Amino acid sequence: MKINEFKLEKYLERYELATKLVLCASDCESFEVEELLSDQELLELGKLRLGYSQAQGSQPLREEIAKLFESVLAKEIVICVPQEGIFVLMNALLDAKDKVIVQVPCYQSLCEVPAAIGCQVTKWVPSLSGDEWYWDVDFLRENVDEDTRLVVVNSPHNPTGHHFSRTEFEEIIEVAAEKGCFVFSDEMYRMLEYSDRERLPSGSDIYEKCASLSGLSKTFGLGGLRVGWLSIKDKNLRKKVMQLKDYTTLSNSTVSQFIALASLKRMDHIVSRNLKIIKRNLRLLNSFFVRHKDKFGWFKPKAGSVAFVKKKFEGEIEEFCEDLVKQKGVLLMPGTKFDYEGFFRIGFGRKNMPRALKLFEEYLEEYC
Repeated sequence: MKINEFKLEKYLERYELATKLVLCASDCESFEVEELLSDQELLELGKLRLGYSQAQGSQPLREEIAKLFESVLAKEIVICVPQEGIFVLMNALLDAKDKVIVQVPCYQSLCEVPAAIGCQVTKWVPSLSGDEWYWDVDFLRENVDEDTRLVVVNSPHNPTGHHFSRTEFEEIIEVAAEKGCFVFSDEMYRMLEYSDRERLPSGSDIYEKCASLSGLSKTFGLGGLRVGWLSIKDKNLRKKVMQLKDYTTLSNSTVSQFIALASLKRMDHIVSRNLKIIKRNLRLLNSFFVRHKDKFGWFKPKAGSVAFVKKKFEGEIEEFCEDLVKQKGVLLMPGTKFDYEGFFRIGFGRKNMPRALKLFEEYLEEYC
């Protein structure tokens, strides 16, 4: 397989570690190991044997993850690195010339992997309705047909912060079910809804041919563990995924799975803390973009830790973002890394966002 360079990751590779303040981070505030584990768990970790683990993931971890679902069983969960989950699922499911519809803008893998396989990729593009992003489900009704193999959706959405309503999500599943195609539901930001009432069911709970992806990188802020999971009810698809996983990670880190299990048992505390950070930062952002409404279009996110902002003044977005790094050491993600000129992604899941925002405002006063 030949695949294009990952634009977003290469941009982060260039700037992230050399930048004082990352204002485009997609994840939430992280933790130190000592913050997550009890004294007893730290002792147990010290005695953990570092041999191979089960290829599908440890049974205790899969049983804990299964508690997040209504009907998915531990045997229907595959532990993987989140990026790996996208790669192996799509390669297990898709063949060249298959028709795939992808909600965009998106994390590049969701479009790039099926394109590299040779699929016919149709982009489901949003519109702006007032101050909100909007994806019209009628587009799916018009474009999903008997030749469509897969529909790819992401809610809560990266990079816009959009979140489908329950009615919209059920309509998406209904359209796919009518034509018998699969759905890939990227749920990496699930549980970061600003109200529990807005939380959608996992796609794999309501549709047998939906594979859902989630993990600890975004909502939990534990990207360093590299722990995610696919929930796959379709037995044949799950078997094919496991066959491919033998050629990627094969099995998962025993240390990461140990810490992941302990973290999931503290889920309420972790998610509650991160939502407090998000809501505090959102209040600051709302005020900031009111002050600078002549310069930016602010489309309030409905869920998650990111938003997609429109730059109103002249100049290319990459030049603007690169000059901000140069002058103030603050990093934004230009929308060109999502194939959108004139926008940038801003992240608000970390504690140091107020400091980064202050420097951003100083930049606007001095240079814009």
